[in-house]
Amino acid sequence: RAFLHHTVHLSCYFPNSQKIDINNLKIFWQKDTNKVVHEVYYGQEKHDHLSPEYINRTKMDMSKWTLQLLNAGVEDEGHYQCIIMQKKPEGSTEVIHTSECSLHIIANYSQPEIAELHSGELKPKGYLNLSCSSSGGYPEPKEITWLISHENITYSSTAHMDVSQDAVTKLYNVTSRLNIPVPTKSRTNISCLLHLREQLGSLVSVPLGI
Repeated sequence: RAFLHHTVHLSCYFPNSQKIDINNLKIFWQKDTNKVVHEVYYGQEKHDHLSPEYINRTKMDMSKWTLQLLNAGVEDEGHYQCIIMQKKPEGSTEVIHTSECSLHIIANYSQPEIAELHSGELKPKGYLNLSCSSSGGYPEPKEITWLISHENITYSSTAHMDVSQDAVTKLYNVTSRLNIPVPTKSRTNISCLLHLREQLGSLVSVPLGI
């Protein structure tokens, strides 16, 4: 996993790698089996066959056998494979190591914000109409839960979530709505909780006091 716009480090390390002469190796990185990410031929980096989106964005650290992918974007998500071939004395090459990894991009959502959609003053038998919004995150979140607390009791309800994805950045914006009778008994605090995917935790809004 890597954060959006950060540098990703993909490892191709293998045992006894320090004892091998890099000038006898071809190192080949590819993505999703059809895109060339990086090539090193006998100690020299080659750029002839690179897929356009990886030009000037990759560097190989030979001491650590690690590929650096600069300015990671959502479109860089996918499956990467490293193949190392060694030149044999008679001139042919053999594969001596392969490794694979999957890259997942993370972008932080903004803190959820509650907005009041009703107009005018709240009346005892009226309805409370609220929205909760968060933006600029990745991947798509799991769900939004509303928390309604009064007199040390908290009710939670999972609400419908409207999700939109920016066509250019591929980041997600989410909104949920809550429509409940105006609380009349005691002070009520309402919060919304955005649950993220892949064990990334959750984000909570500033509570709204009614």
